Amino acid sequence: MLGANLLKNGEMQFTVWAPKAQQVELHLLKDDRYISMQRDERGYFTCRVADVQAGDRYLYRLDGEKERPDPTSHSQPDGVHQASAVVDPHYDWQANNWLPPTLRNSVFYEIHVGTFTPEGTFEAVIPHLPRLKEFGITTIELMPIAQFPGDRNWGYDGVGMYAPQNSYGGADGLRRLVDAAHLQGMAVFLDVVYNHLGPEGNYLWDYGYYFTDRYRSSWGDVLNFDGAYSDEVRRFFIENALYWLRDFHIDGFRLDATHALFDLNAVPFLEELTASIHEWADEHSRRVYVIAENDQSNRKTVLPRELGGVGLDAQWLDDLHHVVHHALTGESDGYYMDYASFDLLVKVFREGFAYSGQYSPHLNRRHGTPSADISPDHYVICVQNHDQVGNRMLGERLTQLTDLAGLKLAAGVLLTSPYVPLLFMGEEYGEPAPFLYFISHGDEQLVNAVREGRKAEFSYFKWQAEPPDPFARETFKRSTLNHDLRHEGHHAELYAYYAELLRLRREIPALTSLQRTVTSSGKIVCMDRGSDVRVLMNFHMTEAQSITFEDGLRFNKIFDATDSAPQSLPQTLTLPPKGFVVYQKS
Repeated sequence: MLGANLLKNGEMQFTVWAPKAQQVELHLLKDDRYISMQRDERGYFTCRVADVQAGDRYLYRLDGEKERPDPTSHSQPDGVHQASAVVDPHYDWQANNWLPPTLRNSVFYEIHVGTFTPEGTFEAVIPHLPRLKEFGITTIELMPIAQFPGDRNWGYDGVGMYAPQNSYGGADGLRRLVDAAHLQGMAVFLDVVYNHLGPEGNYLWDYGYYFTDRYRSSWGDVLNFDGAYSDEVRRFFIENALYWLRDFHIDGFRLDATHALFDLNAVPFLEELTASIHEWADEHSRRVYVIAENDQSNRKTVLPRELGGVGLDAQWLDDLHHVVHHALTGESDGYYMDYASFDLLVKVFREGFAYSGQYSPHLNRRHGTPSADISPDHYVICVQNHDQVGNRMLGERLTQLTDLAGLKLAAGVLLTSPYVPLLFMGEEYGEPAPFLYFISHGDEQLVNAVREGRKAEFSYFKWQAEPPDPFARETFKRSTLNHDLRHEGHHAELYAYYAELLRLRREIPALTSLQRTVTSSGKIVCMDRGSDVRVLMNFHMTEAQSITFEDGLRFNKIFDATDSAPQSLPQTLTLPPKGFVVYQKS
């Protein structure tokens, strides 16, 4: 294994891939000792040392000159530019023989550790777990926690891919959080970034051929997954995934922006990674899921490998967010122009992808593949997430963009559809704080480049405001949640509304059924879940809408956002603007 790993005989073995170097030495800082490492034919350097303890700092010296942190360091206690530290691999896990729920029975809750609590640590999340469990959350999904520069960042600028962020609590803090979640009966997923590394503290260039200039990316250097030396690059990231499973008992992954993995190999890296994770899970009697973020609307992402697919367990279905967001806000700038048709909203409920090969006005080309035959539990949906909130100029949540009735309609969509729901932290009580973009880079030129880059991104949406300074600590602080709001006024009302929908989802089998029949009338969407439950939603923002049923089936009301629908479903039902009601067969 890569990095610093304890052997059975008590020695510590250090392994690093550094084909660009002719000589690599391990520098142990506690006694200022240099130890020569042995190179093999593929550029791996190794050595074994007997007297190394947890916490000991070390660096690698390359060709007698540059001293760099370990690219597979398990701990960077002093930040990305300083020495790595040895981590004790032993942890007394209290939750054993744990299996997460199936995706079909999962409810995800996305957390940014730094802003979820004022403390901004792994351990500060733990007191909230019992409430989230009782509320109906089955799975917390942590935004990326790989070591990044400074103490505030979304995590997508990580460079210490094996080191849990020091300001969050490092390896021990993450283990305690995962163990506590498992004791509550909750799974923990990790958002990992395998399509790029951040620019600051990225020392992989000094070690090996991790990057290629054959492709271009908006995120900078493109990782080398298909050129010379790419086997070792693939190993670096595959071992990373297995490391989180083995050493931290992570239950699954959300893979960031898999459409930005440039790879023309016959067996793409994404397929090899997914297969390796599943094989490891089978060997260790674990249930591990791999979920992709992918903007290509490509059915192959979740098709089994034997059917010519990549074999992932699920992918994010941003299309549902986009059609619902447009319906609630009327926004049609940027990519929202592609989702202005009510017919596409119905199609997303009925099939999955909004685009299955037709022309996209935003992309100026055809887009997507058919998805009607793909099982709904292969799609994770949201009405808010870090991207859709944080990539707005002012970081407004849906709370600022619609009224309480709109929030209730969105919640109804999320929790009664056949897809796998994901809530963004604070959504459940209508958190008013924005989720802004923030960084704490140490390079002033890089900070200015980020500022200008964010302004350029917002030009697509024609927003006229001045974006908050991503480097300002106040920008970070403004994004911190206030969980106590869930006890107050309309926040408490929304919180109770979500809780009741989650209770129904748990207790009524039809609401986790993979079956749905979708029809529409005017701006009303009618979704039959299985044969027992009928969900009705009015997407007209200002006018009541009516729908007539010819099947003669008897249904009784079990949930009503406005308390205005009749107790028994009539032949013709009229719903108020943004109305949402659920009926169950008598």
